[in-house]
Amino acid sequence: MTDIVKSSEPSRLPWSMTLGELVDQAVARDPQKVYLYFQKHQVTYEGLRDMSLRAASMFGGLGVGHGDRVALFLPNGREFLISWMGLSYLGAVGVPINTAYKAEETGYILNNAEVNVLVAHHTLLEVANRASQSCASLRHSLVVGDVADSYPRWKGFWQLLNEAPATPLPSQGKVTPQDVSMLVYTSGTTGNPKGVMITHEMYVAAGQGFATWTGATPEDRFFTCLPYFHANAQYYSTMGSLAIGASLVLEDRFSASRFWDQVRGSGATVVNFIGMMMPVLLKQPPGEQDGDSAVRLFYGSPAMEPATLEEFERRFGAEVLIGFALTECCYGTVEPRGQPHRGGSSGRPRWHPDPRFRNELAIVDGRGNPMLPGEAGEITLKSPAVTPGYWRDPERTAEAISDGRLHTGDLGLLDQDGYLYFVDRKKDVVRRRGENISSQEVEAVIKKHPKVMDCAVIAVPSELGEEEVKAYVVPRVSAKEANDTTRGGLTPKEVVYWCADHLASFKVPRFIELRDDLPRTPSLRVRKDQLRQEREDLTTGCFDRERAGIQLKR
Repeated sequence: MTDIVKSSEPSRLPWSMTLGELVDQAVARDPQKVYLYFQKHQVTYEGLRDMSLRAASMFGGLGVGHGDRVALFLPNGREFLISWMGLSYLGAVGVPINTAYKAEETGYILNNAEVNVLVAHHTLLEVANRASQSCASLRHSLVVGDVADSYPRWKGFWQLLNEAPATPLPSQGKVTPQDVSMLVYTSGTTGNPKGVMITHEMYVAAGQGFATWTGATPEDRFFTCLPYFHANAQYYSTMGSLAIGASLVLEDRFSASRFWDQVRGSGATVVNFIGMMMPVLLKQPPGEQDGDSAVRLFYGSPAMEPATLEEFERRFGAEVLIGFALTECCYGTVEPRGQPHRGGSSGRPRWHPDPRFRNELAIVDGRGNPMLPGEAGEITLKSPAVTPGYWRDPERTAEAISDGRLHTGDLGLLDQDGYLYFVDRKKDVVRRRGENISSQEVEAVIKKHPKVMDCAVIAVPSELGEEEVKAYVVPRVSAKEANDTTRGGLTPKEVVYWCADHLASFKVPRFIELRDDLPRTPSLRVRKDQLRQEREDLTTGCFDRERAGIQLKR
């Protein structure tokens, strides 16, 4: 078995651990080794545990107990990591919030999770303060960074943390591997996001598996610039480095111009990416230093053509592994290392170094019957890493999970060798630059505009890979009149700015097409399938906000 950090009790399965136990055992291996590199900060394994225990004491002193929820409205940084680990020692639940969210979106999550404490970065304080005013369950608000006198109820995060003792807590023994560690909210087919419950043992299994799939050793440095409010950076870079006793290099965001300098300067060896990063890096002008880094492996998704992957590997001198997974289950598929890429494939089912961990991938029809190789059906997964469900949403939990098997809502097929090929998405979700966007959520916002009669939102291909958001909008007056501003009609720019006021910037439609009507079924449902097939290129003949030069604030 790979030399991973695992349960020290022979009677327990290797992944049957709490995150507190994982940190404790990782510290015991090499306490003075630097675990985290973030900007000018370096945190050793022992320092990670010390600050995490202080965080646990701090939150406990604020009345946070086992199972209570604490929202983390934070960019990447030390504060997110030590809060997460501190809550894990305490048995409480972290609730990360997308830093691009506006007050309405943030307020929904605060209320849905019934958050008791909110930790926000000072750059997000205006949104956080507005959102928190509607949350009846909120007892304390902490701010990372300076806070103005106009926010009197906000307390300083670091001041409270430094005053808290770094001592084990009585409640530690109550935490179990099956307890929920995080509620990660992800968009689905309904207007509001749903909270995916991620347990301690799901995280531990993710880290142990990722270290195995990537062939990691304690000498590796895992690099990520993906946001901590997504499960990706949590599952793989963070858990993978902890599970093997390696180091984590954390950046606040992806920058094509700074990426390679960051990677070279940090000595990173394993990089986690999402689809848009690879085409963007390939489009950068070639340079003499392209292959001059310590990176040996890139892991990410989605599946791409072998020619693209091979070009990337040749130019930058690192192997690429493609995988498929979800927030609801980190054990999907992954390509085996050292094997030729299969065009459009995301690899075979992932494995754990302990054979007792069973990961079952099946392609099924609408009745749950398995499909033959080459036949498309719904992708389903069953393993100890499947979420127990959605937070306080038994209906959607029952729709997605049956007998421990996750029905992903994604369509795919397997070839004769068991390699997965993604076909399409059953869910009406747009995948844009690593973000899942509910079309119904965007539609609901547009429909609130006083000049809008109806609308439909679909995904259209992006030149960077993945998808862009396109909105078909029916004004209250005719489309011809709507394009005539002298007659008080609606303009595409009005739709853009309206959405920007109510939605995170990544959800704002790029393409807008004004219509007199929308195709419908006899039951009056919009025929989105017809909209998708109207013409070969759906990005032409309509308004393009990027081409119009509209810049949105993050």
